[in-house]
Amino acid sequence: MNKHLLRVQNTIWMLGATLLVLASCSAPSSETAEQSTPAYLSADSDNGSITLSNGFAAYVVADNVGKARHLAVRDNGDIYIKMRDTKAGGGILALRDTTGDGRADIQEYFSEYGGTGLDIYQDYLYYSSDSVVYRVALDDTELVPTAEPEVIVEGFLIQQQHASKPFTFDNQGNIYVTIGAPSNACQEQMRTPKSSGLDPCPQLDRQGGIWKFSATELNQTQEEHGERYSTGIRNAVALDWNDKVNSLYALQHGRDQLSNLWPEYYDSLQSAELPAEEFLKVDEGSDFGWPFCYYDGGKDAKLLAPEYGGNGEEAGRCADKEDPIMAFPAHWAPNDLIFYNSDMFPEKYQSGAFIAFHGSWNRAPLPQKGYNIAFVPMGADGMPSGEFERFADEFSGSGDEIASPNDAEFRPTGLAVGSDGSLYITDDQKGRIWRVFYQASAEQVALAD
Repeated sequence: MNKHLLRVQNTIWMLGATLLVLASCSAPSSETAEQSTPAYLSADSDNGSITLSNGFAAYVVADNVGKARHLAVRDNGDIYIKMRDTKAGGGILALRDTTGDGRADIQEYFSEYGGTGLDIYQDYLYYSSDSVVYRVALDDTELVPTAEPEVIVEGFLIQQQHASKPFTFDNQGNIYVTIGAPSNACQEQMRTPKSSGLDPCPQLDRQGGIWKFSATELNQTQEEHGERYSTGIRNAVALDWNDKVNSLYALQHGRDQLSNLWPEYYDSLQSAELPAEEFLKVDEGSDFGWPFCYYDGGKDAKLLAPEYGGNGEEAGRCADKEDPIMAFPAHWAPNDLIFYNSDMFPEKYQSGAFIAFHGSWNRAPLPQKGYNIAFVPMGADGMPSGEFERFADEFSGSGDEIASPNDAEFRPTGLAVGSDGSLYITDDQKGRIWRVFYQASAEQVALAD
């Protein structure tokens, strides 16, 4: 085999129909790390039961690990995953490959807190409970950190709905934390037909938006140290900082039950298609209008919510609220966002956005939808430069329509990019972890040589 082919692009190539893909991967960050980085990536014959855009392949890194949510990958290949529920006494799962085949042969659970938020920043593993953001120092010789966790932010209100605390970091030492609204539409009587909305909505004082804190100062509290960076967001589980344009982005989970709560204005088919899921460019002081407004993708406009006098046609006070930069179909449930700043993938994916859609539960009588990884190309101005594509699909099954999310085979939830440019995806239905990589055909590699 010609060794020079291994140096082309990201040193990737595929040998015919065998789907054996050779690629060089980054070395461990320390010679003392008990890890062997794989010398090649070998795709599963069915890509781990999902379909991918042309030129991409995948294999399963680990399976049946529990309800896997957000994740992060160290430069040495170690993977940390936040678990929706604790498993084996731990709310975080650490994975390591010591055999060089790319599959995790060591699995260790630790930390008492399950949930969603997790990331790596300046050699610390950051993670959240429903009321506190913690960090713990990472060591090159350890898979499971043994240092004492430190409190970064505490003092969030205890709430039953949208309680998880996802977060992201900018490049100036700040952390941005989602504080979801503890309701559907801030009604006087929660999820009750024809119950009016509270006006003003008291939940916007400390919830329903994104708050900014120092990423390194210890023992901060929301009330004393937090800055309400943006408001009018019902719940943004997916958020990321885009270094290319130095700006925060998020995706909002739209409200539910328009026809159940307001049947005089919406029938069940309209409710299944409303409101759109919103892709937001979040600037300091942004107001996206929840609970007073929702986004109608068909009308391409923010409309007044029925709890506040709307009837499905009027904009009212929503005319001056900020619109999304892109709208997705209703109830797809965006659960993670990551901007691709590596170079394994082809040029069209550079600086673009990958979004994990967890899938709907409330589109009856229509089939449930979502359950895919979407890709949005982004321009130099920080705005979408084209339509989105379904980059990875068929998580719910082999094309069959499903009536309930429990019928879905997998539900994609978390995204991370490894040091070599591979894209990692988590699933919180069965606990499967995929690694997606780009594979050039032999003909493409020969042309590039």
